[in-house]
Amino acid sequence: MSTEENKKEEEVLKKEVETQVEENTEVEAHKPTIEELLQTEKDKYLRLFAEFENYKKRTTRERIELFKTAGQDLMTSLLPVMDDFDRGLTEIKKTKDKELLKGMQLINDKLKKTLEQKGLTLIKVKAGDVFDADIHEAITQIPAPTDKLKGKVIDCIENGYKLGDKIIRFPKVVIGQ
Repeated sequence: MSTEENKKEEEVLKKEVETQVEENTEVEAHKPTIEELLQTEKDKYLRLFAEFENYKKRTTRERIELFKTAGQDLMTSLLPVMDDFDRGLTEIKKTKDKELLKGMQLINDKLKKTLEQKGLTLIKVKAGDVFDADIHEAITQIPAPTDKLKGKVIDCIENGYKLGDKIIRFPKVVIGQ
């Protein structure tokens, strides 16, 4: 090896050592103090604690909502039975058998009362109510008998129901045009 090559290698090695020394001194200069480390860990802890509190609140809200609507499938499947009961009672009222009417009325009332205790409520709709697309389902439009009934409910074809605050079946209505 020539001396020139040796000198070049020595210079390269010197530069590498100098860069390493500079890097080490920079790291030492930016070394965090104990107070800074404690503050960083405290911030991490507070953020984690806040996240956990938010998680607890969210799951509690979801659980309450689940309990409110837990029987929604069952309630939805019982609604046609209630409709059939109402239609049957209407037909029985046309007959002269008052005892049969009383018995069916008792059963119907008991069924409705039980479902109401579980959170089911009837959405009351009567002729002349203002049509609201968020609450009602329009089946058809007919010419309004009077000008006052234009854009309003003329007749309710099928009752609507709520379970808690959630509508599980919209009332089907006829509106005037």
